[in-house]
Amino acid sequence: MAQKVLVVDDEKLIVKGIRFSLEQDGMEVDCAFDGEEALRLAEENAYDIILLDVMLPKMTGFEVCQQIRGFSNVPIVMLTAKGDDMDKILGLDYGADDYITKPFNILEVKARIKAIMRRTNRREPEKKESVKVVERGNMRLDCEGRRVYIKDREINLTAKEFEMLELLIKNAGKVYGREELLRLVWGADYPGDVRTVDVHIRRLREKIEEVPGEPMYVRTKWGVGYYFA
Repeated sequence: MAQKVLVVDDEKLIVKGIRFSLEQDGMEVDCAFDGEEALRLAEENAYDIILLDVMLPKMTGFEVCQQIRGFSNVPIVMLTAKGDDMDKILGLDYGADDYITKPFNILEVKARIKAIMRRTNRREPEKKESVKVVERGNMRLDCEGRRVYIKDREINLTAKEFEMLELLIKNAGKVYGREELLRLVWGADYPGDVRTVDVHIRRLREKIEEVPGEPMYVRTKWGVGYYFA
């Protein structure tokens, strides 16, 4: 089945170029040119990945990303013309999985898309046959369905948040450094820095911890890294 991509940007030449290149690789591509149209398409269709520009008419990319996260865990890559690191971190804070800074090479975009899809769709039969559900205290992790429950209430996590939690919970007690988490969850070729890990850890805690500042599950080993208690 062809992978389905939503490309959102108000610059039609950029959208046309991305669409043509992705379709050459056999992907199905839908396009939107403002935030409201992007949100409507995301609600009506199941996409494998969304490329979402930050600066859009009607709604910003950050607002669209935040609203999509209310109903979907689809991987979202923010496209930003700004070089300011705070904009990139803000994008991750709203639920994005990655970002690409304009101007970009289409080969970089395609490589990033394929890397994210590999991580999102990866299968490890030998592990899933032996560990399909992990339970720790009030938390239950459905590894096959990629769902998380706390006291039987489902918690809506992004793809990266789930992968990080899955890694930590399956290796409870083991401390992972930020660089190691970046490599294991995002991949060795990911161009971002360790602040990406900190942002995702903070966001994960806000979703799964009763008191994020006093975490019960994902804890910090000061000066070393993070672990699942």
